Order: sequence, then C-alpha cells, then structure tokens
Amino acid sequence: MVRMSAEERRESVIRAAMSEFARGGYSGTSTEAIAKRVGVSQPYLFRLFPGKRAIFLAAAERCMELFRQTFEDAAEGLEGEEALHSMANAYTQVIADEPERLLMQMQTYVAVAAAEEAGDHELGELVRDRWMQLWDTAHLPLGADPNETTTFMAYGMLINCLVAMGFPPRHRVWEGLYPSARTKGRLEMDPDETGAHETGSGAG
Repeated sequence: MVRMSAEERRESVIRAAMSEFARGGYSGTSTEAIAKRVGVSQPYLFRLFPGKRAIFLAAAERCMELFRQTFEDAAEGLEGEEALHSMANAYTQVIADEPERLLMQMQTYVAVAAAEEAGDHELGELVRDRWMQLWDTAHLPLGADPNETTTFMAYGMLINCLVAMGFPPRHRVWEGLYPSARTKGRLEMDPDETGAHETGSGAG
C-alpha cells in the first residue's frame, strides 16, 4: 500500500473539511469528524493544521478558488453575452453536481459575519480578497462593465438562496431567470425554452 505524503494528506483534509463544514457549519463541525472522514487521528490532523480555525480558513479559500476557476475555464476565449451564458451554465452545473460546494460557500458567508461580530477579521479579509478575485474573473469577459458584473453576481446570489431554500422546479420564483441561469438537475427545461433575458447570472 502506497503511503500518502503530508501534502496529499493535507489535500484530503481540505476536501473532507469542505464536506463536513458544508453540512455542519463552523460551530457544528468537530475536528474529530474531519479526522474520521480522512481516516487519520486528531493528533495527526493537528500536525497538518494548527487547529480547527486554520482548517476552516483553508476550506473556505479552496471553495472560493474552485468557483473562480469554474468562471475562468467557462469564459476562456469568450466575451460579452457568450461568456455570460457559459459562466452561468458552468456555475449552475457545478452546484447541481456538487451541492456541498454551494453549502460550503453559504457557510463561509455565515462564518465571516460571526467572526466579524466577534472582532476576528482574518477570515473576512481572506474571503473578501478571494471574492474580489471571483468578481474580477467574471468582470473582464463581461466587458469590464461594473453594471454587467454587478447584475451577474447579484443573480448568482439569488440562485444560491433559491437553491439553498429548496425551491422546486417550475416554481414561479424561477420565471425571471433565463435557462442558462437555472440550476441543472432541479429544473426541467422545455425543448422550446430559448431566448435570453437581458440581465445576467453568476455566483456570489
């Protein structure tokens, strides 16, 4: 049996932490649960990370980077409306295929708010920095237009909330979103459902 390197173990911990924090949030997730998912002892876990806070920081950073990479890959070689729809399609596909990524994103925002209230600004600074990288990755393909990017990101946050609340397919709350902005796997499109809304859809 091939032994995993410390770096490979660290990657395993980050992936496991994203899954655990996605479901339980920062306060409701124990390092014991993360260690158990990875298959290591808690003492070994703390050899890789100094504590639970550091693990959450790494998981939050990874979550935001994965979404940024999703936008970058989807928009490659495209601009304007083509880039908008490609990024929207890619984002909604990701949250349909990997719902824990959306949950981790939402838990990150909650954790930032709680940390800021407690006077701890490190998590907020990290997440705001990564969120602006996400913004900038969408901004350039959308023509570096602040209004377009704001609308794109705002629609993404709306999608996040609707999916997180479990609104079912065909519910009227989805009617204002064009097909590429609707979550794959949750909404069944009519074959003749075409055409684009004038506003965009992205991720928050």
